[in-house]
Amino acid sequence: MSWLIDSSIGRKLVQSISGLFLVLFLLFHMSMNLVLIFSYDTYNFLANEVLGANWWAIAGTAVIALGFVIHIIYAIILTLQNMKARGKDRYATSSKTDTTWSSKNMFVLGLFILLFLFLHLYQMWYQMQFKELFMIEGARHDGAQLVEEVFSNLWVVVVYVIAFIALWYHLLHGFWSALHTAGLNNTLWMKRVKVLSNIIATVISLGFIVVAIAVHLGYSNLLG
Repeated sequence: MSWLIDSSIGRKLVQSISGLFLVLFLLFHMSMNLVLIFSYDTYNFLANEVLGANWWAIAGTAVIALGFVIHIIYAIILTLQNMKARGKDRYATSSKTDTTWSSKNMFVLGLFILLFLFLHLYQMWYQMQFKELFMIEGARHDGAQLVEEVFSNLWVVVVYVIAFIALWYHLLHGFWSALHTAGLNNTLWMKRVKVLSNIIATVISLGFIVVAIAVHLGYSNLLG
């Protein structure tokens, strides 16, 4: 198993698998957020009863955190590896017409998303699960109201929209690249994978953006 760490192919495979795992988490998280638009009670049940400071939720949080850590570490390793391989040519402009802006800026996009993640964790996860877990005063048990309070600030909505546009660019290249590394790299599948990547990236990013804007404008909780 050392080849997963020592070889370039192994590192890319680990990076791809961790990325695909995080895409599944984002799909789940986005779907849960959409519930907020229709019912505060259902969202509070999911956020507090199902995903509160329960052992399964804590275990799930630990696994997701591990996935993020692995993805970030391998992103740094692969970026440094690529810079070293290119040497003096790393500042040269690529002549390849199929090289997209997102593919050339994956690390920068990832870094911006990571900085946004710290803000998001403080505003949401720290106020609910973390404070409850460590019995810190002020733990929130009204997830829907907390989200409403956070998104009542226009600057927060603007930051979230920018962050999820960055996520869209990151997923646009990252998802198909991960599937490519996993083996779906023949002529027949590549076109389909790129279309699927466009759909997945758009659905995830647009889903998060719609919730932020809808809550800010007061269009959430449609079912009362």
